[in-house]
Amino acid sequence: MFEFQKLEVYKKAKLFHLNCNQLLDEIKPNRTLKDQLTRASFSVALNIAEGSGRFTKPDRRNFFVISRGSVFECVSILDILHDNEELETQKFQELLLSADELSRILYAMINNLSKTL
Repeated sequence: MFEFQKLEVYKKAKLFHLNCNQLLDEIKPNRTLKDQLTRASFSVALNIAEGSGRFTKPDRRNFFVISRGSVFECVSILDILHDNEELETQKFQELLLSADELSRILYAMINNLSKTL
């Protein structure tokens, strides 16, 4: 097992991606939007994994910043889906809570790495 696979933030990122994909299967949005949310939610977990494999703190921090940016991208897409009434409020709130948790964890990781630079 790789070290990043043990990280709680990585496990939560995988679950977030899975939940986004399940949503997309349910609501069947246009191809562009589906592709964008799939890639953005996938990017969260991928950048956590890649950053964890880096040797320097600035390198790790950079990948965690990118991962957090992808969380924000997902929230924007979900917000637009909700505004367009393609996403129920309850499901929207559940995904927002998950995204918020990921964002907070990543922020703490980034902040921790920034202190030691």
